Order: sequence, then structure tokens, then C-alpha cells
Amino acid sequence: MPPRKSKSVLVMPPPPPPQHPFDQIHGVETSGLIAAGNLTTGHPNDAHVTAYYGVAPSILRTLIDLWRATTPPHPIHHYTFVDIGAGKGRAMLVASELPFHQVIGIELNPTLADTAQTNLEHWRATHAADTTAPPLAPIRLLEQDALTFDFPRTPTLAFLFHPFEAPVLKLLLRRIEAQFAPRRGAPTPAFDLLYVNSECRAVLDRHPAFTRLFLGPVAMSPEDHLADLAAIAQQKEYGSTGDEECAIYRLTGRATKP
Repeated sequence: MPPRKSKSVLVMPPPPPPQHPFDQIHGVETSGLIAAGNLTTGHPNDAHVTAYYGVAPSILRTLIDLWRATTPPHPIHHYTFVDIGAGKGRAMLVASELPFHQVIGIELNPTLADTAQTNLEHWRATHAADTTAPPLAPIRLLEQDALTFDFPRTPTLAFLFHPFEAPVLKLLLRRIEAQFAPRRGAPTPAFDLLYVNSECRAVLDRHPAFTRLFLGPVAMSPEDHLADLAAIAQQKEYGSTGDEECAIYRLTGRATKP
């Protein structure tokens, strides 16, 4: 009697990440948690990259409302919204429904940038086809290192969802300060920064050219919290409290010596 063949072990593929309600409604793909180790690009700053996770739309909308309550020096339609570490583009899409002058996303990882671009094209097409949809701000994505990005010399509102650790944040702030430095005969453009999951806020708090305008927890909507719990449940490293610690900063310049 011939020996029985051993049965092969059936390995089930991992379940797909739960789809966020934002994706279900709009037909885009911004869901899921991607660990930093799966986001390497060969860039020298890979060691300082954090995980990908889309910001809760309700948190971003509330934070923008809080920013508008700080009485920025210009109306919102003068500001360019710059999403630094745009990931799959969720924050860009949310911001584009507000009356910004334009929305720019910057993403270094080519896979995430491809997904964001696909989302952006679908977003534009569906809004153009829907006569009830709000008008979109001009929106574009750049596959680029944020440390090489030339900020527009117009009022700017930058957005960070803790995309990298302190060493890269320090380099970014140095670039921002240099690019927004006063120039003879020209007004200094306004620059504000929204920071969600502000783990490296001490870097900004100690920076002599930035002033903190707000710090505190910003709550998610119940729908966003349920989606957050479902996504977080697939791993053990993170938890969900239903809010994010957020901060708002304004570039006010270094104090001049008398």
C-alpha cells in the first residue's frame, strides 16, 4: 500500500482592512493601517517615517474650524492647504471641499502616491458629475520629499498627521522658516500649521519662530470612532480613545534683539 500523501496546509489570506465610511460613501480607498516597516523607499529618512493611517474626517474638519477661530490674518480662500505626508490622500480630499485657494498633497512613498492619485481622479470625476456636490478647491498631488518642496509664497496652512519623527520635523521647520523669511519690499506670507497626533510637539514648542495657538484633544464623530475601533482591532500596537491630541501653530518669527 503506497504511503499516504501529507495534506497541504491551507493558509488563508489576511482579511482586508475594514473600509472606512468615508471610502464607502465616496468610492475611494483611504482605509487601513500600514506599519512604518512596510513603507520604506530607500530614502535616508526611512528610519524616521511613521505608520500610514488616514485622519478621521471629523477631526480634520473640527481642527480647521478651530484654526479659523484663531483669527488668521487672511480669509480661508487666500490659503493654500498643504498636506505633508499625504498618504492615500484622505486629508486632501476632505480639505478640497472647503474654500481654500488650492490644496497640495506631498507624498514620498510611490505606492501611497499612486493610490492617492487614483483617489484624487475619482474624487474629481464624481464631484463633476454630481450637481449637488460642493465645488472643489483646485487640488494636486506631488510625489516628492517634503524636504525639497518649495512652499508657495502665499498664505499657507500646512497639515501634519505625525508623518515622521523629530529629526525630520526639525529639518522641515528649518526649511519653512527659511522660505517664509521676510524679503525686502515684499510682505511676509502667513504660515500656520495643523498637527494631529502631535507626538513631537515639543520641537515646535521650543522653536523660537513658532507660537502655539491651540493644544488639546479633538474628538471624532461616533461614525469615525466606530471605524477607528474596527481598524485598530486588527493589530495590538495601537489603541483608540475616540480623539486625537491636536495642536495649531503660527509662524510668528524670531524676536529681534533691541
